[in-house]
Amino acid sequence: MSNSPVQTAVDGPLRSLRVLELGHFIAAPFCTRLLADQGADVIKVEPPGGDPARDWGRKVNGHSVMWSMHNRNKRCVTLDLKDEAERPKVEALIRWADVLVENFRPGQLERWNLGVDALHAWNPRLIVARISGYGQDGPYRDRASFGAVGEAFGGVRYLTGYPQGVTDLPPVRTGVSLGDDVAALYAAMGVLAAVHERDVLGTGKGRVIDVALYEGVFSLLEGALPEYASCDVVRRPAGSAMPTSVPSDTYKATDGWLVIAGNSDAIYRRLCGIIGRPDMAADARLATNAGRLAHRAEVDAAIAAWVATMPAAEAERILNDQAVPATRAFTVADCVADPHYQARGMVVDVDDPLIGPTRHAGVVPRFDESGPTGRIAWPGPAVGQHNDEIFTEILAGRPAPRKANP
Repeated sequence: MSNSPVQTAVDGPLRSLRVLELGHFIAAPFCTRLLADQGADVIKVEPPGGDPARDWGRKVNGHSVMWSMHNRNKRCVTLDLKDEAERPKVEALIRWADVLVENFRPGQLERWNLGVDALHAWNPRLIVARISGYGQDGPYRDRASFGAVGEAFGGVRYLTGYPQGVTDLPPVRTGVSLGDDVAALYAAMGVLAAVHERDVLGTGKGRVIDVALYEGVFSLLEGALPEYASCDVVRRPAGSAMPTSVPSDTYKATDGWLVIAGNSDAIYRRLCGIIGRPDMAADARLATNAGRLAHRAEVDAAIAAWVATMPAAEAERILNDQAVPATRAFTVADCVADPHYQARGMVVDVDDPLIGPTRHAGVVPRFDESGPTGRIAWPGPAVGQHNDEIFTEILAGRPAPRKANP
């Protein structure tokens, strides 16, 4: 457990950036959390009943524990965006913001008379990041989508399974909302690029950033597209193995699973010595990755036989002592207990008024200490927690600064 204290002030490299989130569920909220973690002042707008994500996952005291981390470092207000009577508050928030991030289906903001033209009429410098399933144009723009659909349409879900004939089970989910999370990362990168163009290059103009869930996923497929285009090869599911490198797979120890990545010829030779197979290191057929790919089953069988004789932690220690990349397949409990996580402050104790003591993943990326760095200042707020504070300030034409501990 990390003893890193939760900070009581908001600071960081993005400390002067004002971000308005019109988001729900995962993608837009994760994007703005990344910005908030680095000091951006994020105001999250929710409907009067709250973001539906407040009801997701396990709960303590009736509150989602995921919410605590997913929406930390933000201030939360409630507004009915469909209600014209709320328009003065909406306009005031738009004028306040440097950046707006939203993840409604294309056309939804326009139906509320909050399209890009309306937003830029209020604030020409506003950067608008729009995250959706299929993008703002194209024949599928109006389709509903979530991260799982983006993963399937983007091509990665097909690859997350075992080769045909090994099992008739369907492709498996990665265990987290990968499609949403990747889109959020691209949106955050787009926001920073647009801020650089506007403020550093001096255009002074806002831009519109269009991020589709499936496109973020598709961009992760590494060599799959050029392999198809240039070699007429469709990449297939490879189970736990890396399809382009041998040895790189997951092996069964006496008490769990061990991942070994022997992704170079030199590492492979060291691995052969460790497992007592110097003959394989000397075998000309296996001297290069291309040769090992052709004899994958033989190489993997030898490694598997060695790993099967001991606990995963023991194999991990032996391999890492000889600079062979290897690790157990960690559960979240393993992560919390691991000294490296603790040393780098990646498990942070948080006192959440809604759910009590909990833990958050630390801020990523880390900056050096030559200037302000990102911090966890407070957990995800209650519904409408900052209504009075923000609307009183903004409607009065004042800048609505954050309090040290809202």
